[in-house]
Amino acid sequence: MLLTDGKLLVQDQNYLVREARTEDLEQIIALMAEDEIRSAEQPDATDGPEHYLEAFGEIDADPAHALIVVEGMGGKIVGTMQLTTLPGLARRAAKRMQIEAVRVASELRGGGLGTQMIRWAICEAEHKGISLIQLTSDAQRQDAHRFYQKLGFTASHVGFKMRLATGQ
Repeated sequence: MLLTDGKLLVQDQNYLVREARTEDLEQIIALMAEDEIRSAEQPDATDGPEHYLEAFGEIDADPAHALIVVEGMGGKIVGTMQLTTLPGLARRAAKRMQIEAVRVASELRGGGLGTQMIRWAICEAEHKGISLIQLTSDAQRQDAHRFYQKLGFTASHVGFKMRLATGQ
């Protein structure tokens, strides 16, 4: 899905934006573990890497999906997001991009990296002829809602989710 690796400049620091590789999984999982709201979903000592490897394989094999990482100095993964292209018939057969699982390392939050990541995703969508970007954000994340609104997103819909017993 990704056009090319990209560069971000945030506060005089260069970052590389690229598709994730298998060897990035440990660092991606560590970023997810910093999420206090999702703490119930985070790995514990009994979790093995198999289900993450399986999920990564599915994402990586499907050209409609891209697991994106932002790499800082020394190869440290400091940001991640998943981008999914969704074809549809609604809105005159508009293609959509779904942005999910946006994470920025806790020590870098508020410094502009998240803004540059989302702007990069918007440029990626424009290059692909996508006419609508959508995302969801947990209702508890008021700071995130303000962040997305500042970037031009509108809270235009109400989202619903249903957990199934078969899911993890």
